[in-house]
Amino acid sequence: MNIIEPYTKILTPLEPANAAKMLQSIERAGRTCYKSEDRMTPESASRFVHDIVQVKHHESVIEHVSISVLFVVDRGVSHELVRHRLASFSQESTRYCNYSKGKFGGELTFILPCFWEKGSDALESWAMLCGDAETTYLKMVANGIPPQEARSVLPNSLKTEIVVTANLREWRHIFRLRCSSAAHPQMQQVMRPLLRKFQMALPEVFCDIAF
Repeated sequence: MNIIEPYTKILTPLEPANAAKMLQSIERAGRTCYKSEDRMTPESASRFVHDIVQVKHHESVIEHVSISVLFVVDRGVSHELVRHRLASFSQESTRYCNYSKGKFGGELTFILPCFWEKGSDALESWAMLCGDAETTYLKMVANGIPPQEARSVLPNSLKTEIVVTANLREWRHIFRLRCSSAAHPQMQQVMRPLLRKFQMALPEVFCDIAF
């Protein structure tokens, strides 16, 4: 049994040169509305996008740029992510992934809960139950039960990988909901650091979102 911390990886290049191109694409789209393309300069995009975002009813302009992120989280968190209907998702399939195979190390991977302290009774009970689930799953598959049926014994804590692609407006919506103190602790655990990365790369779009 393998136990890991959750994490995210931004798949869309967000180094300064690419981030600048994103802002320029947004500015080009936005200035079409006013036919003010003649006012575009190499430095104008940053201010233009910042101002567009601050005028909330003009946020549709930032929908012209999308970002893809890989989430490595537990199944419970992934179930919440896919509720954002304006995003696109590609997720690791427990129907087609046979975790008894060598490429998975012949073991299952679980996401460590962030809300129980190391050595606590709760965490020890959780680890024991995950171990039992792994043993049962591997035994079932070894006895010829297909993975899509054996997966029925697997808990929410099973690790999953899911690629989420959304436009910048939808990412703003996601962060406002999922970085909130009302969000599930494991969602906050991955979303708050991810928001900080977005803020560093595209402050014009995301720096007004606080938690």
